Amino acid sequence: MANIVKTSSWKMASNLNGSTELLQAQTQTWNHIYNFVSSSAAKCAVQLGIPDVLYKHGKPMCLSDLSAALPLNPSKISFLPILMRSLVQSGFLNEHEDNYYSLTPASRLFVKDDPLSTRSYFLIMHDPCLQKPWFELSSWFQNDFPTAFHTANNGKSLWDYFADEPRGNDIFNDSMANDSRLIANVLITECKHVFEGLTSLVDVGGGTGTVAIAIAKAFPAINCTVLDLPHVIGDLKGSGNLEFVGGSMFEKIPNANAIILKWILHNWGDEDCVKILKKCKESIPSREKGGKVIIIDIVLENPKQKDDSVRAQHNMDMLMMVLFAAKERTKKEWVKLFTEAGFSGYEVTPTLGTRSLIEIYP
Repeated sequence: MANIVKTSSWKMASNLNGSTELLQAQTQTWNHIYNFVSSSAAKCAVQLGIPDVLYKHGKPMCLSDLSAALPLNPSKISFLPILMRSLVQSGFLNEHEDNYYSLTPASRLFVKDDPLSTRSYFLIMHDPCLQKPWFELSSWFQNDFPTAFHTANNGKSLWDYFADEPRGNDIFNDSMANDSRLIANVLITECKHVFEGLTSLVDVGGGTGTVAIAIAKAFPAINCTVLDLPHVIGDLKGSGNLEFVGGSMFEKIPNANAIILKWILHNWGDEDCVKILKKCKESIPSREKGGKVIIIDIVLENPKQKDDSVRAQHNMDMLMMVLFAAKERTKKEWVKLFTEAGFSGYEVTPTLGTRSLIEIYP
C-alpha cells in the first residue's frame, strides 16, 4: 500500500510539473504572438501626443487632466485607462499613486520638439512601407529577390522607393538626422579624446551634416567635410571649417587625417564594406602621422545574453537583413573586414549604448 501511495504521489508531482511547464510555454507563445501590441500602443501614444502633453505638464499628471488635453473622441475616453496600463507595463510610462503618470527616460525621447527626439525614427519604422517587408520575410527566403523589401515592393529597393515617395524619404532623413544629433552629443561630451590632434576629418555618408556640424563647432581646429551622393548634398553650403562635397564613397573620398563612418557599413555586405574601407585607407596618412578611420556601429554580442541592449542589437541585425540583405557584425567579423582591407590595428570602445566606437589604423 505504501508503494502505491508513493507511486501515485510521484505521478501527481510529475503531472503538476508537466502542467506548469505547459502553461508557462503557453504564456511564452502569447508574448511572441502579441509582441506587436506594446509597439502599437506606443505608436498610438506618440500619435495622440501623450509624451508631448506629459512633458509640457512638467510633473506627474492625473488621468482626467491627461484625457482632457488629448484629441480624443468622447466615446473613447473610457478606453484610455487600458492604453495607459499597457504603456506602464511595457515600461513606456511611469505610474504613480492615484492614476498619475509621467515620462520615463525612454518615452522622453519621443517628445516631438526635443532636439534629441527619436520620434520620427519610431514613426518611419512603423510606417506601412517598412512594415510590409516583414510580412514577406518567409517568401523572401524562398525567392530570388535581393531583399524582403524588394519582395514587398515589386522589385524596388528602399532607396528607389523613397525616391518616388518624398513623404517617406523626408521622415527617414529626419530620423537619421535626429539619431546623428544624439550620437554627436555623446561623442563630443564623452569621447573628446578621439578628435585630439586631428586637423581634418571627412564624414562619409554624412547626409545633411548633423555629426560634422557638431564636430566642427566643438573643435574649430578641425576642418570637416561631409561626403554624400550629389542628390543628398544638393544645395548645401558649408562655412568656416565645414564644407560639403558630392560624390561616391566607392569612387573617391577626400583626403583627411581621419574619416568617420557612422551607421554606414551595416548597410552593406562584406565585399562592399572592404571596398569602402580600402577607399578610406587610400585617403588617410599613416598611423604614425595620425591617420585613422572612426566607425560608429554595432559590435554584435552573443544572443544568449538576455538584456535590452543585446536584444536591440539583434533586432537591428534582422532589420538590416530585411531592408538591405546586410547585417550587424561580431568583433571577429569586424576584424576580418579590417584585415582584408589592409588595416593593421583597431580599438573598440563600447560607449555608445547598443553601438560601439571603433578606431582602425592603417
